[in-house]
Amino acid sequence: MRPLTEAETRAVFEKLGKYIGENIQLLVDRPDGTYCFRLHRDRVYYLSEKLLKLAASVPRDSLVSPGTCFGKFTKSQKFRLSVTALDFLAPYAKYKVWVKPGSEQSFLYGNHVLKSGLGRITENTAQYQGVVVYSMADVPLGFGVAAKSTQECRKVDPLAIVVFHQADVGEYVRNEDTLT
Repeated sequence: MRPLTEAETRAVFEKLGKYIGENIQLLVDRPDGTYCFRLHRDRVYYLSEKLLKLAASVPRDSLVSPGTCFGKFTKSQKFRLSVTALDFLAPYAKYKVWVKPGSEQSFLYGNHVLKSGLGRITENTAQYQGVVVYSMADVPLGFGVAAKSTQECRKVDPLAIVVFHQADVGEYVRNEDTLT
């Protein structure tokens, strides 16, 4: 387990910035202590400095998951955000999308959000902006990328895609053997 390099930190913060903007600072300097990001086996973990000191005494081969996995680096060194980061992204999300109850299941199966399933969308959401997807009961379901801006969503036909799927809580069941 090691600290992120400058390039890795930039990649992680750029990806997080798409979803939570300047609120990245709130993830690091929290009232309950200071938190940090660490790399272990191409995965980026988010953990407190207190837990970091405890994890330092565990041998590398025995260490499975030192904190919350935020994502992983691909072979081409691109950062891919994981659904396990949803609990930390949701409270700080700048742009949100709420889906109708009939479309929740479709999204949880890994499908994109269509205009017909769109309940609400945050004002001034730009195209290709990172959004957190909620149910109408304000339960975070996952995250994705806005395929259309807020203004375009009003005019588009009901079968058009408005949010591209990135990750959802259904992955806990679909990929339970590979999530760490």
